[in-house]
Formats: sequence, structure tokens, C-alpha cells
Amino acid sequence: MKKRVVVTGMGVTAPNAVGLDNFNSAIQEMKSGIRFFPELKDLKFSCQIGGKPEISEELLKEYFTPLQLRGLNSSGIVYGVISGTDAWKDAGLEITENGSPDWDSGIIFGTGILGVDKFREAIHLIDAGKTRRLGSTSVVQTMASGISAYLGGILGCGNQVTTNSSACTTGAEALLMGFERIQNGKAKRMLVGSCSDHGPYVWGGFDAMRILPSKYNEDPTKASSPLSENASGFVPGSGAGALVLEDLDSAKERGARIYCEVLGGNVNSGGQRGEGSMTAANNEAVTRCIMAALKNSEVEASEIDAINGHLTATSRDAVEVMNWTSALNRTDEDFPYINSLKGMTGHCLSASGSIECVASVLQIYNEYIFGNLNCEKVHPEISKLINPKKIPTSRINQKINILAKASFGFGDVNAVVLLKKYIA
Repeated sequence: MKKRVVVTGMGVTAPNAVGLDNFNSAIQEMKSGIRFFPELKDLKFSCQIGGKPEISEELLKEYFTPLQLRGLNSSGIVYGVISGTDAWKDAGLEITENGSPDWDSGIIFGTGILGVDKFREAIHLIDAGKTRRLGSTSVVQTMASGISAYLGGILGCGNQVTTNSSACTTGAEALLMGFERIQNGKAKRMLVGSCSDHGPYVWGGFDAMRILPSKYNEDPTKASSPLSENASGFVPGSGAGALVLEDLDSAKERGARIYCEVLGGNVNSGGQRGEGSMTAANNEAVTRCIMAALKNSEVEASEIDAINGHLTATSRDAVEVMNWTSALNRTDEDFPYINSLKGMTGHCLSASGSIECVASVLQIYNEYIFGNLNCEKVHPEISKLINPKKIPTSRINQKINILAKASFGFGDVNAVVLLKKYIA
């Protein structure tokens, strides 16, 4: 018999807030974390804005030892460790430095690229013939699994500890991988999440592709406008999100707070066929992914109360909404409420799925739907599909029973997660 899986802890490091309570307030207040970066202007970027969590030196010392801080130059690890540690503590789980590993707990924490600034630092030293000055942590700061390795050591997890990577679907995929491990009885709890570095060496490639907005450098908070007729490209972001998934029986046994239940979901790929390409989703694959997620979770399309979409503030937003209407067979007034976090945070790349999963769970647990920032005028192609009232522009108090969270990524890969309010 399959195990039921619930969320018992969360942590988040986002451009508009660091820490779960701050983030919960920020998304209700629709606070933007998009800022102008003089460094990007000096480097002649067309888009000179982005989303970067604000981490003080004092906060760093709460999560890293002096030895760990020595030579630390990987923002993804910083964001991931803060979020993962916070989620663990939020779940009421202890962190002990001695004793045996916790054989029942594991970690799946993804990333797209890790330690870019550390890697650049190493390249300069190697090219200068100073390899011995790299220090002892260059490898762990730049290897893809560095974030899960850091968290595994801090938390002492003895079950599976690994890193996944699938572009912008990474966070949602990690959640489903952890869900399946618990559902099949291979672990009692899994810390799942994802992180993404910030800065020009991560964002430069996207600037070169000319898919970032370049007209908002003097008005950054207006730049990211998912679902809007003004959508002109995604704003690059960074950060991390983390969730503790747990076997329901285990959570109840230790009296843990339960935020919501994970019903299941699906991942697939469009094979870069049809409309699909390295950078665009195959529409048939997206609709198939949504429909399979419903089937796997034993949920009817009519039961979906809200959607937190991928919705990056590009011309693909209208296509995504079209795919939702097709998969759910619901349009106009019958369509669920839909929102996107990216108006406030920008597109946090490999971290986006997990940060948005945290935002989705907060909405279910606290019974509200956050508004879509910068969406005063809905894109006309979207208005033809659904009633604009289904795209709230301010927070609304709303009980959500079932929410669908979607992420789509480069490489034509898709992930959809179904979350449900838990009633004891």
C-alpha cells in the first residue's frame, strides 16, 4: 500500500524575502525583489536588473562555521543551506552533530549550475599557475551535488542524498522524486528543494539570447509582468526553496504540523518535436503532463481550485494558459484562479520551482491567493481564453482545497505537482 505524503517544514531564500514568515508576508503584500545592479551596467548588459536575496554577514554566521565561511564563494550553496536548514527546523526536527546518521531521512536538492563565481576564481588561479592556492573547498563548491553534500553533512541524513538537474523544472522535479521515495516506503522523510546562483556569469547567457527585458533598467519593479499585455521577457533571479516531505504516519506520530498533502504529479518531455525545441515546450507534452498528473493523483480537473503556473512574463504565457484550458477542459468563468510568483521575484531559474512550491503551500495553508504583480492589463490572447477575474491583481482570501503547480524548462521538460489541503 502506498504511503501518504505531507509537507511538514519549509524554508525559503527569495529575492523579495528571506525566511518563511517574511516570505509569507511579502507575497501577500506583493513585494517586488527586482533591483538594478550597477555591475550589470558596467558589463554592458542590455538587462541590468535582477532578483537576488539579501543576505547579511550576520545571517551567514548563523548557518556556517568560520571554517565553512573561509573561501566560500558559491551563492547557490549559501541560499540552499539557509533554506534547507530552516525547513528542517521548521519541521521540528533536531540537528545533532554526533551519533549515527538518520537512516530514514534523505535529501534531493537540485541546481542548474553551482559555484560559478568560485569556478571563475579557480580558473584565474589555475591560468596564473597558482593551483595550490585554490584551497580545499573548490571542488565541493563547484560540483553539482555540492548543495546536497553540504546539507547532508549539516543534517546528518543517512538515506538517499543526491542532486537533480532539469533546468527550470528542477525544483518541482525534486519534490516529485522525494514524494515517490516516501510513497514507496524507501524513506520516512525527504528534504527536497533547489537553488540557483546569482550574477552576471549565470545571467549573461540569457542576456545574449535577448529574452530579458531591457526597457526597465530605471524602473525595475515594473519589469516582470506575467500574464500581462506588457510582458516583454523574464527578469533573471536567484535563491532557493526547501520543503520537508514526510510519511503521514511518521508526521502524526511525532505530532508535526502538517502544511498540506502532496497528492502526486507527473514529469515528461516533449522530445523537442512539434512546437517543442531546446527553449520552448511542446504543447502536446504539456497537456499530457497536466492530464497525467491529475490521473496519477486521482483528481478530477473540476476539482482544481487554483493554479500556480510557470508563467515567466514572455509571449509563452498565453500558450501556457491555452494548454491549461485544453488539459482541464475549463475556460472563461469555469477556469481556476491562476497566478505567477515571477512578477515579484523574477525567474529564479533552477530555484524557481521550489520557491514557487513553497509559495503554493503557503497559499493552501493560510487560505489566500496572492495577486499577480504588474498585471493591470491582461494579455488579450489570454482574455480570449479565461475570464480576467481569474487572474487576481491583489491578494484575495480564498480557501484552496487542491492547487496545481507547474514548471517547464529548457530542453522541453515539464513537471506538474498536485497539492491538497490537509484536514486531520
